[in-house]
Amino acid sequence: MADDHMHVQEFFGARAAAWDSRFPDDGPAYAAAVAELGLRPGDAVLDAGCGTGRALPPLRDAVGPGGTVLGLDLTPEMLEAAVRAGRDRDGALALGDVARLPLRTGVLDAVFGAGLISHLAEPEANLRELARVVRPGGQLALFHPIGRTALAARQGRQITPDDLRAEPQLRPLLAGAGWRMVSYVDEDARFLAIAVREG
Repeated sequence: MADDHMHVQEFFGARAAAWDSRFPDDGPAYAAAVAELGLRPGDAVLDAGCGTGRALPPLRDAVGPGGTVLGLDLTPEMLEAAVRAGRDRDGALALGDVARLPLRTGVLDAVFGAGLISHLAEPEANLRELARVVRPGGQLALFHPIGRTALAARQGRQITPDDLRAEPQLRPLLAGAGWRMVSYVDEDARFLAIAVREG
């Protein structure tokens, strides 16, 4: 797992400073995905793998000034970029790992994870840890601003059926970790899977 963490930190650390300028038009897609979570004023939400914090402003808008927004990322440079962008005003930022969340059981109403699933070292265990900190009935959104086919093309590779984000793979993975998938969209303009924390 240490090697996985080092790879993630090296990959994103080298790209953090220019990350937002590489993807300047993603804001509306983030806002639309957050809206589909149906967060309410006063809710508590975690942006897991928050990167430069692009989801933090719409998350703050959704939960209002009385809500709690946390951004957690494994890469210090990404969090520094979030601060430079002023997104620390929308949520508290923390350096941390989704494998060991520094949160009490059942304290959150929702988790938002943009681009998260493909970077999890142990997907089922990590999704189970996310379930641990969410109350029963709370939600998880796994999001990417472009769909699987478009992302594969951007990376110069072919889409494969064993991709964790493919619905036949993702549904049982989530179920094994304590989540029930309630919606799944994979189109060129976005990927969004929403799951509910089981009882």
